[in-house]
Amino acid sequence: MDKIVITTGDPNGIGAEITIKALNALDLPGEKIAIISNNKILDFYGKLDKDYEIIEIPYEADIEPGKITKDAGEFSFQSVKLACEINSKAIVTAPVAKNALYLAGHKFNGQTEILQKYLAHDNQLAEMLFVAGNFRVLLLTRHVPLKEIKLTKEIVIEKITNLKEFFISKLGILEPKFALCGFNPHSGEDGILGREEIEILQPAVDELRRNGINITNPLPADTLFIKYSNFDCIIANYHDQGLIPIKTVAGDKTVNMTIGLDIIRTSPGHGTAFDIAGKNIADATGMTEAIKAVL
Repeated sequence: MDKIVITTGDPNGIGAEITIKALNALDLPGEKIAIISNNKILDFYGKLDKDYEIIEIPYEADIEPGKITKDAGEFSFQSVKLACEINSKAIVTAPVAKNALYLAGHKFNGQTEILQKYLAHDNQLAEMLFVAGNFRVLLLTRHVPLKEIKLTKEIVIEKITNLKEFFISKLGILEPKFALCGFNPHSGEDGILGREEIEILQPAVDELRRNGINITNPLPADTLFIKYSNFDCIIANYHDQGLIPIKTVAGDKTVNMTIGLDIIRTSPGHGTAFDIAGKNIADATGMTEAIKAVL
């Protein structure tokens, strides 16, 4: 299917609303888009200006804006799983609620993990790259509690090597410049504040450089992001280290991009916004940028 496949996310969140608003604003040709959703959900949250292909997922439950329900979690999961099964040009996903997924028995910490399970093959790794214009941030780890973060030299080398391949093949940037965040405050202060830089990150950097990758030594993250325009991508060790800076700078224009698989997936950088669901006041900027990123 040579179409962009869009899921509308949790039926009780803002996903369907921002999908409708984004598509109406972009006014894309009908043959470019297929929407995985349910007509009842779409009709509840608005009206599409064009007759895009709708691929229906059954949804017999009531639509309850702002509520976390098992039915909504099941619908969210089945939507993403179906998107993985369609050989599309790209996937754009509206936000889902992890706690709703768990209620439905699907123990995934996010949509990236679902994509990893159903799209990856031949040892592919789904990676989270956040993009806002020329501000890009790769996460070395995804939705992991801080106390459970485990980095190895091999993981760092593999993920950054894959990142360079993405820049070459998908972005046309043949010699990308990467900056690497230190793991600890002040990059460990020569081991005084932690040894991850000495034992894991610097050895990985040395090998990456031998393999022709342009990357900095591990640098203190609290000042590195100020210089983001000097690099093609900043590499963060964990979720909040990377996302707080880019979301502070770019806000709703931040796009979550899953790379490393055969198909690129994008998503708004925000969540389900249950507090405003059903009020027709959601800002569709994030969804609009997510769709534009794969056009």
